[in-house]
Amino acid sequence: MRADFTRMGLAMCVSLTALMSGSAWAQEKQQDATVQPDEAIASKSAVHRATSSEKAANVEHMTVRGQKGATIASSATKSNTPLIETAQSVTVVTRNEMDIRGVLTLNQAIRYAAGITPDLRGGVGTRYDLFQLRGFTIPEFLDGLRLQDSPTGYAIAQIDTSRLERLEILKGPASALYGQSSPGGLVALQSKTPLDKASYGSVNATGGMFDLYRVDADMGGYATKDGSIRYRVYGTVNGQHTQLTRTGSRRFSISPTVSFGGNGPDTLTLIGNYQYDPEAGTYGGVPLEGSLKPAPFGGYLPRNFYDGDARFEKFNRKHGAFTYIYTHRFNNDWSFSTRGRYDDLSTQYRSVYNAGYWDADGMLPRYGFGTTEHTRNLAFDSGFHGKLRTGPFVHMLMAGFDYQQQWANETAGQSNAPDLNVFAPNYDMGIDPLETYARYKVDSHQIGAYGQDEIHWGGLILTGSIRNDWFRSRQIEYLSDSNSKQSPSQITWRASGLYHFKFGLAPYISYATSFQPQTGVVLETSGSTHQANPSIGKQLEGGLKYQLPGTPILLTAAGFHIEQTNVLVSIPNSIYNTQQGLVHSDGFEFEAHMDSWHNLTVDAAVSVQRVHDDSTGKPLIQSGRGNASLFGFYTVPGGRLRSLGFGAGMRYSASAYGGEASYGSANVPQYALFDASLRYDLVNVSRSLKGWTVGANVRNLFDKNYVTNCLAYAAYGQAFCYYGERRNAQATLGFAW
Repeated sequence: MRADFTRMGLAMCVSLTALMSGSAWAQEKQQDATVQPDEAIASKSAVHRATSSEKAANVEHMTVRGQKGATIASSATKSNTPLIETAQSVTVVTRNEMDIRGVLTLNQAIRYAAGITPDLRGGVGTRYDLFQLRGFTIPEFLDGLRLQDSPTGYAIAQIDTSRLERLEILKGPASALYGQSSPGGLVALQSKTPLDKASYGSVNATGGMFDLYRVDADMGGYATKDGSIRYRVYGTVNGQHTQLTRTGSRRFSISPTVSFGGNGPDTLTLIGNYQYDPEAGTYGGVPLEGSLKPAPFGGYLPRNFYDGDARFEKFNRKHGAFTYIYTHRFNNDWSFSTRGRYDDLSTQYRSVYNAGYWDADGMLPRYGFGTTEHTRNLAFDSGFHGKLRTGPFVHMLMAGFDYQQQWANETAGQSNAPDLNVFAPNYDMGIDPLETYARYKVDSHQIGAYGQDEIHWGGLILTGSIRNDWFRSRQIEYLSDSNSKQSPSQITWRASGLYHFKFGLAPYISYATSFQPQTGVVLETSGSTHQANPSIGKQLEGGLKYQLPGTPILLTAAGFHIEQTNVLVSIPNSIYNTQQGLVHSDGFEFEAHMDSWHNLTVDAAVSVQRVHDDSTGKPLIQSGRGNASLFGFYTVPGGRLRSLGFGAGMRYSASAYGGEASYGSANVPQYALFDASLRYDLVNVSRSLKGWTVGANVRNLFDKNYVTNCLAYAAYGQAFCYYGERRNAQATLGFAW
């Protein structure tokens, strides 16, 4: 396996080198219209950023007026920092890349990043964003603020990617700046906000397989002549049947935004959003015996097999949110920013699931489950950013304070459901009414204070971050009359060093820690019990980055070792746990990115990882052994085919561990899939069609039949698997002004 990855990585490196040394490289000195000005300026000024306050101010000015380039990220340092000067692995996915790949969900957006184990619920469970990074489930942040998960995992937001300007995948512990987080990292999403343009907009209509329909509208401009007040409104109406029979999804969303202050020292941006998902497919899978292995009666279940009941099935999600972002610049060196968001999220959910085993030949046991959950979340983050000089050193300073609070309540029920004859499915059988078995109320809040010093001395960059968090949570279970509390506090920190050579190479090393509160009761050897302490994560990462000077071509290679301690381990035949579990993840990643340079976009990635759970002696369940991908998109610059863009991609996922089945370890086989993209500007057909474009995208081009993930629990006699996304094609007609 490692040899295969090595050969794939070398092949990608050779291909990329040949690409740069070919026709595209020969045009380096020509100014191409597709080069993004902020990328060029940022890359050229990166080496001198620490020694010139005037150039630093110019970079700040460009990021306000234009769009942030693919070689700049803010998630790792909470400031706009070139990736070449960031001593941590970060993958950026721009709006341009999402558009040319026809991305509709976050699961699709992150598939070409190194270290990702994608589509944990296959092509069916799309109502949540389910994937792993470096072997761990990771949180999402929107506009710098955490999208808080519900205590029981049902009332969870899903952001429509069409309202995003970009996303950043920050790899490794990040609690020193963000508080409770995963050892694997986080995903930072950025909303579309008003641009410095008098008027602009676009309307796109998309149709495709499985009855896909989608209309996206985006418009904005100046509300005043001088541009001191700007606005932008985004909305979408979309829906699609899933690859399972009798199920589908629908969505209605609108996001108005207004900003005040223009390019002045004080800016205030207000973002509203309301999203209504009246249905969102199903969440079930199929038994392992019948998908990964043949069923007892022989053969496999088809990929469109549905184990539920369409009349009983329900998923209704309503999400309203309001965000403010305020920034005050005292001068070119010092500024203050504050942001906050209120989320109100409610979910009504019920479904019929298979039990993960067979009762008789072709008879599948089932049960009903449902929940109603409502969460209200507050999040704030405020901080000062500044620059000081002490002799030859330049200090980029930051100090901040953040606060999160959540109120959540849930009522859950279950019921019996008739067995399903898979040879003659009857989806019109009665399902017993749900009987309530749990009623929860949770109130939690987190307070955090953090500071960071980024020291520049020539090409050397040393960064230190430290944070203290105070977390409080109270959970009341009314039916069992239980009342549990936890109030841990935790210090997390990060230290890193990077040296940026003038010819573009930047070796670095970093150490970072994280913490995550946990729900569970721990039984000590003395017989006493207490609420679980947070799990602690720590990572050592070292690597090399190389950015070809004056270009957006960035190559990164990193090796990492992650340890997560205080992991809960269940005590058999008991409701209690011990807290001595240890999980560690070791791996290597390589990525190459080139975003819209000389009409070419390229993304390449290779990762190898080993994620081990010491409490079981096995890999961590659902964790994969790595991935590899290559995507390229080229736009013809002239001639009769001018503005014709075409591209293709390959994404490979190594085998993954799916738990312990009755026959032993359930290992999900490796698989490779292919995608294709096409885009054409119709102005080349007729000048009267200026602004009109057509495009097409196909995922899983050759319709490969594969399993993405399994969850096998031999102790309970249950094992489930999830089929991957079938071939899915879509076409888009768009108009922009």
